[in-house]
Amino acid sequence: MEPAPYACHCGALRKATRRLSQIYDVAIAASGLKSTQYAILSEVDRSGARAPTIGELAELLVMDQSTVGQNLRPLEREGLVKLVRDDTDSRRRLVTLTRKGRGRLDAARPLWRAAQDRFEARLGRDKAAALRETLLGIAFDPELSAA
Repeated sequence: MEPAPYACHCGALRKATRRLSQIYDVAIAASGLKSTQYAILSEVDRSGARAPTIGELAELLVMDQSTVGQNLRPLEREGLVKLVRDDTDSRRRLVTLTRKGRGRLDAARPLWRAAQDRFEARLGRDKAAALRETLLGIAFDPELSAA
């Protein structure tokens, strides 16, 4: 069924996001993670030895801090992340990846890669790269910030 022309950028993007989330969720299900959890663990891992604060993680994920906190709770309960007080400022909590979290992330990576490859094969590698660049440009454009 061919969809009718759709003028709302936000609505169209949300539809595409839901479809991609379904693809990635199905692909990484065997790891026990959802795509949102994979994204969080990946950002924490990408931060390296310098564990991000919840606020920094929220900025990286383009989410508000309370939503990040809600998403961290199940990861913390499962022992995949640990929230620790910052030695330099006890009001700040740092998000660290546990050994179990690293193992889960490592198990999910090849599954994620398969979903990534599937999407790129369908759309084309160059078009997928251009789309990703455009979307990240939108996500981090200060002129488009709601604040």
